[in-house]
Amino acid sequence: MKIISTRRSQVLAGRIAEILQKPLVDVRWTQFPDGEIYLRSGEISDRMVIVGSLVESDDLIELLLLTDVCSGSDITLVLPYMGYARQDKQFNPGEPLSARIIARTLGSGVSRVITVNLHEKSIVPFFGVPTIDTSLAGEMTSAIQKLSCNSPLILGPDIGAAELAQNIGAAGGWESDHLHKVRLSGVEVRIEPKEIPVKGRDVVIIDDIISTGGTQATAAAMLLEQGAASICTVCVHGVLATGAYTHLKSAGISQVISSDTIESACSGYTAARIIADALNR
Repeated sequence: MKIISTRRSQVLAGRIAEILQKPLVDVRWTQFPDGEIYLRSGEISDRMVIVGSLVESDDLIELLLLTDVCSGSDITLVLPYMGYARQDKQFNPGEPLSARIIARTLGSGVSRVITVNLHEKSIVPFFGVPTIDTSLAGEMTSAIQKLSCNSPLILGPDIGAAELAQNIGAAGGWESDHLHKVRLSGVEVRIEPKEIPVKGRDVVIIDDIISTGGTQATAAAMLLEQGAASICTVCVHGVLATGAYTHLKSAGISQVISSDTIESACSGYTAARIIADALNR
């Protein structure tokens, strides 16, 4: 077995290779003047693991090119973050079911897929091959334990994060709750007023994805008004689009911590061990 990665996920791929004690294949990437992507890889083996998060359109192209490079091998695709996973329904006529076509495309030519905290588990069958969706709830719990928080309240910003908050709270022995969110647009949300016993307490807002940060910032404003002592936010996938980090910090959130499914300065814990365990199954 050898590990190969897109440019997006080099560090995570290296960590997985180190845990598994498997070789990491060197890949040289260039781009033609018209924007087309070119790569040349080192020697591949009969069993290959492709690691790459899909955040932008070029990430999809890189994953497809690597799949072609590894054709003829038994391929496991590790998709730490899958963009388009939130577009799992057709709400209006003429809309694509984007998650379906992306999953079908990525599942073609590989033997199995490993994902991390998919936003919608309903898209798993779309890959068309055996798929394992792993969870970083345990790693999030460990990350929160390292924070200087005194008996924190674990808070999901909406009903979708309620189960994750409950699981992390139970694992850490902390109280948990969730808020009620109404999405007004792709970037604007409203948090329904809810009295939560936060006065003088450290609050950790958890979620699977932080994209624009609007949900977390809106929640933080309400919680600070109710007297919270401090607010941190911990997520799995730190997309952090359109100035999200600045938005969160200016809203009074003291720390923003994500995993390395999308590598950034906010990556405070790794998905490597969970992914390595799934590869060993």
